[in-house]
Amino acid sequence: MNDHRPVVPPTVTLPEITGKAVVISVILAAVLTAANAYLGLFAGMTVSASIPAAVASMAILRLFRRSNILENNIIQTAASSGEALAAGVIFTIPALLLVGYWDTFNYWQTTLIAVVGGLLGVVFTIPLRRALIVTARLRFPEGLATAEVLKTASADHGATGNSDAARDFKALLSGALLGGAVKFGESGLRLWAESLEGAMQAGRTVLYTGVNLSPALLAVGYIIGLQTAVVVFLGGVIGWVILMPLYGWVNGLPADQDGLSAAMTIWSGHIRYVGIGAMLVGGLWTLTKLREPVWQSLQVLWMGFRGTKGTVKVEAEVKENRRGEGLVHRTEQDASFWWIVVPFVLSLLPMAWLYTSVVQSLGIGLLMTVVMALAAFLFSSVAAYMAGLVGSSSNPVSGVTIATIMMTSLLLVLFMGTGHPAGPAAALVIGAVVCCAAAMGGDNLQDLKTGYLVGATPWKQQVMQVVGVLTGAVVLVPVLSLLQAKYGIGDQTISHPHPLSAPQATLMANLSMSVFGTGLPWPLVGLGAGIGIIIILIDRRLERLGSEFRLPVLAVALGIYLPFKLSAAIFAGGVIAACAKRMVSNSEDHSRRGLLFSAGLITGEALMGILLALPIALEALWPDMGSDPFALFDRPPFGGWPGLVAVTIVGAVLYRMATGLSRR
Repeated sequence: MNDHRPVVPPTVTLPEITGKAVVISVILAAVLTAANAYLGLFAGMTVSASIPAAVASMAILRLFRRSNILENNIIQTAASSGEALAAGVIFTIPALLLVGYWDTFNYWQTTLIAVVGGLLGVVFTIPLRRALIVTARLRFPEGLATAEVLKTASADHGATGNSDAARDFKALLSGALLGGAVKFGESGLRLWAESLEGAMQAGRTVLYTGVNLSPALLAVGYIIGLQTAVVVFLGGVIGWVILMPLYGWVNGLPADQDGLSAAMTIWSGHIRYVGIGAMLVGGLWTLTKLREPVWQSLQVLWMGFRGTKGTVKVEAEVKENRRGEGLVHRTEQDASFWWIVVPFVLSLLPMAWLYTSVVQSLGIGLLMTVVMALAAFLFSSVAAYMAGLVGSSSNPVSGVTIATIMMTSLLLVLFMGTGHPAGPAAALVIGAVVCCAAAMGGDNLQDLKTGYLVGATPWKQQVMQVVGVLTGAVVLVPVLSLLQAKYGIGDQTISHPHPLSAPQATLMANLSMSVFGTGLPWPLVGLGAGIGIIIILIDRRLERLGSEFRLPVLAVALGIYLPFKLSAAIFAGGVIAACAKRMVSNSEDHSRRGLLFSAGLITGEALMGILLALPIALEALWPDMGSDPFALFDRPPFGGWPGLVAVTIVGAVLYRMATGLSRR
């Protein structure tokens, strides 16, 4: 017997897809898509946007005389869909630049990949809603949290709800303003450097330490919590504190280099490939752990398809039954079966054209289309199932994308040979669609869980998920182009000495090129694989002992790959989260406020970073403006020290916000 009682009963009908809801959805989806694209390329991580989107829409809807909790839910559904699509794109699409297939982001091809991948992620998970949410009653932790925010702080819940909504939005907005201001001081005015770092020679080797002065990284550490932040930091210690000095001691320092330049050369040319090996093992291990969920999700998917067809039949019978006997309530109405079939068939045609244009062979292009469809079908359903167990933030998107690219690369080698110049790009384009579908699969079910708890109409949410996909797809290419022009992506160059690291995209590029003969420094990759196996064995031991502390191998591998200064800043954010939790362990209100302030820091810094890239795009129209019109100095006059003070202040404000001290 289902004892679930939604906020809005099935017999009550409230406006959901309204004009203002659509407009707000598109705006928030665009903003959060851009912010998550920046964050993913910068830190190698993305965060769920459902709660910030819910709070922001809540505050905006209060400006209207009539609004309701279901409108609010519709807005956060579309906005978080755009954010999830950004994760799928930035993990793969920049790799097409890194393998040399593109010089700049191709707008129409990237948009096509994003739309098809996102659309498949939506339609393949439609049949899973009833099976995973209603029947299996999986938890979907982020969906539960978002529903609680909507319930407790929505304007539908009287004066208290209005007060909560106002305070929540104030936390979100103040974080955005502070994060944007710090980013403007660093990257716009150039008052300080983006990091505080240094290295010293010690005999034949070099010792390094540093920290990035980014409010967004503090916020990421706060959101993911101390345990995950410690694991990422541990990876940084392995790579930079242990392996880098050891490599220098064995092989000596690079010729004519010492100090910081030697440290960066050793990392970029050698140590990061150890991280790639560990990430590769982590991805494959993740897939082996998914054997049972894969089988269960396929069974559920089959039952879901049967259930969807049954629902369509019942709805047809209801239309003929004027007394309404056997009525399917609106809270049980998914999009019809044709919403699955028609978009799926239509999406195959442009992808077949795109794949054929990449490899210049119709037969291989059709083969790639079939592989893409099967992989997207499988992994979007697996991601949906896993999101129900551990949440969409723990979705194994990187792992399934690694598997897809390796499988596809090996398959294409059989038909094209190892020397085909388009081989790596062909594998990456397939992986990009699958990555988008998997990222969307987990996020979609989280949002549908929220809708189930508040009493939303499923098919309306599924329509708005498509709106979020289309919005994100349109926005992503201009954002990626601006970030590439301003900061660079992946590889260091003279014009971009501190590029956005894009760890997942770099991994995907290296994997595809290695299969097609370009090769990797396999001894270093093998060392990373060995470290990954050791981490897995330790984690299995911790699991058997029932320890709360775990060592997920992908998080450790990410720490090895990332610049140590990023891991250090994330760790600092995790420490703030732990201290705040100890201070107010029983206050859900303050915990949410700290989360919202952190989301604001990320959004503010990301949007400011994108805005500061606009002059580069406008320089062709107004050459006299220059690419850095706000810069007061060619080089920061005091290094990173003013930035350390600024970020310390940000950390103090975050702690006060999370503990409620700012209101005392």
